Amino acid sequence: MIEKKIVVLVSGGGTNLQALINAEKAGELGNGKITCVIASKADAYALTRAEKANIKTRTLIRKDYADIASYSAAMRDMLLEEQADLVVYAGFMTILDEQVCDTFKNKMINVHPALIPSFCGKGFYGLHVHEEALKKGVKVSGATVHFVTAECDAGPIILQKAVEVKEGDTPETLQKRIMEQAEWKILPLAAKLFCDGKITVKDGKTIISE
Repeated sequence: MIEKKIVVLVSGGGTNLQALINAEKAGELGNGKITCVIASKADAYALTRAEKANIKTRTLIRKDYADIASYSAAMRDMLLEEQADLVVYAGFMTILDEQVCDTFKNKMINVHPALIPSFCGKGFYGLHVHEEALKKGVKVSGATVHFVTAECDAGPIILQKAVEVKEGDTPETLQKRIMEQAEWKILPLAAKLFCDGKITVKDGKTIISE
């Protein structure tokens, strides 16, 4: 099989990017290779992580663009230049419009720190997700990897992993447990399944073949 080029989009510290880098080093990305990391902020620590791993980096600064349409068009062009086979959102905080989502339909994945359809959609990001989960008193939360569409957190679900919510949890302790036990495991696995040609989308649902 021809190697699949993975381009990772980041905005912050890049812990999910690190999980992907570690997976690649361990031979756990299958047919995939991280070929470029694109950041929406020039000071994103994720860029340092990429440089340390000898991965090409680029920046496309959100505030340099007047609106989401012009930013999305620029991102689409950059992803096409990089010949991305798979685009991974790893803590990427901008919702791109259909110019990107349609060009890379079922080729963009995101990890969300809850079990979709719970605690997802516009405004549910970072600690907000865990604050709301704890307010509701849920006994389990977790993470979901899904394909990205123009509608926030609404694309076909690829993988989910549940994580126990413990008595006395704070949003911070829950966030850490979900990252360590779920996000960092299922995001690299979903990338591997995609790059190995194991995911099919039918009627808005994914089928994962053995």
